[in-house]
Amino acid sequence: MAGPTEDPFLLRAAAGQAALRPAPYGPTDVWSYNGSLPGPEIRVRQGDRIRVLARNGLNEGTTVHWHGIRTPNAMDGVPFLTQDPIPVGGEFLYEFDALDAGTFWYHPHQRSSEQVGRGLYGPLIVEEANPIRVDRDLTWMLDDWRMTGDGQIATDFGSRHDAMHGGRIGNSVTINGQIPDRIAVRSGERIRLRLVNAANARIFGLDFGGLAPVVVALDGQPVSPHVPDDDIVVVGPAMRVDLVIDMTGKPGESLTITDVFYRDLEYRLVDLAYGPDRLRDAVPDWSMELPPNPLAEPDMQAATRHQIIFNGGMMGQMMMGGGMGSMMEQMREGNMWFINGKAATGHMMDPLLVLPQGTSHVLQMDNRTAWHHPMHLHGHSFRVITRNGQPTRHREWQDTVLMAPEERVEIAFVADNPGDWMFHCHILEHQAAGMMGIIRVDPGTTKT
Repeated sequence: MAGPTEDPFLLRAAAGQAALRPAPYGPTDVWSYNGSLPGPEIRVRQGDRIRVLARNGLNEGTTVHWHGIRTPNAMDGVPFLTQDPIPVGGEFLYEFDALDAGTFWYHPHQRSSEQVGRGLYGPLIVEEANPIRVDRDLTWMLDDWRMTGDGQIATDFGSRHDAMHGGRIGNSVTINGQIPDRIAVRSGERIRLRLVNAANARIFGLDFGGLAPVVVALDGQPVSPHVPDDDIVVVGPAMRVDLVIDMTGKPGESLTITDVFYRDLEYRLVDLAYGPDRLRDAVPDWSMELPPNPLAEPDMQAATRHQIIFNGGMMGQMMMGGGMGSMMEQMREGNMWFINGKAATGHMMDPLLVLPQGTSHVLQMDNRTAWHHPMHLHGHSFRVITRNGQPTRHREWQDTVLMAPEERVEIAFVADNPGDWMFHCHILEHQAAGMMGIIRVDPGTTKT
């Protein structure tokens, strides 16, 4: 990555084509960065200065949001909140330090349900000063596409039906921009697999068929290495999971990775095919513990608690009491999702919360809807401390937490990054239909 005297990395968004489907099918029209899908992997070391010059070759405004990485507010890439959209033919220099090591990604925040849905995204990898030892470090950007019979992307973006239900779920799943068949592995090798869910709405639940993946980081932040519940690796939209996987099969064997998240809609994602040779006979005893990132620990004794209720969508409960009438009124105006009884309309929004800089907070979030919501807070990572009143085992740091229907989740964080920060559902159709707000971290009321 460029130093302060070097030219920045150039990232150009434009219409193009990608071979999403294997031969004999022709290419699919997409929007992409630098003509590749996913966009180029930006890989730096922790502590490096990231400088990216974003150029807009689309025929509409765009931005770049650096998902999960802590940036100054002016670099967050949210149109009309942290910057004006980059105009057609224009450019914007993003510049910030890579404070945290981990797996992050970048995508537009302008009309994101369509811009991301057409292919504008890429990986941002920040390497640890002393990474854990593996034989291979792989990144899989998972996505799904709603494709027509002739192999093009369906143009029904902004569908009211998608917005009221689970969002825009596609019919074709890709890994790194291709519908995969087989991926070559070696018997005995240890792989660090970085999963990034770039889909608008699809939740993945991956069954690694006899392998024992160990979760070592969530949303870029280290976690005590552990086997996931039921051996299924769940990755909600925008979330990242870093796995360490030992390839324990024999040379010449193959195994199937299956996505089992949606009942009765299971499908084969990809096969892992072992080559003819064996790298080693025994599983290595190398450590899987990643070094922690410099995140401020919330003070649970002093933390202020805030209740946040999510309503809306089909089959969801409405809010009881005074909010009912106002939500019905907002629904007539086309909004479908609500945070504390309000849908985000337009771009100039009153903050949902104003938090003095440096103070600790617990958000008590209550999903009173019939749908999953991956809730994302910009500019911060938070600890997930309880689910349905039960303490979490790992108190995992995340920036996007997947809430199941009717689930209650508590998260805790220090409001230490000043500015107006988006807080929204990362099912992009839910965000567009009102499920977002602003959390203001106010430096004028800094706690000393």
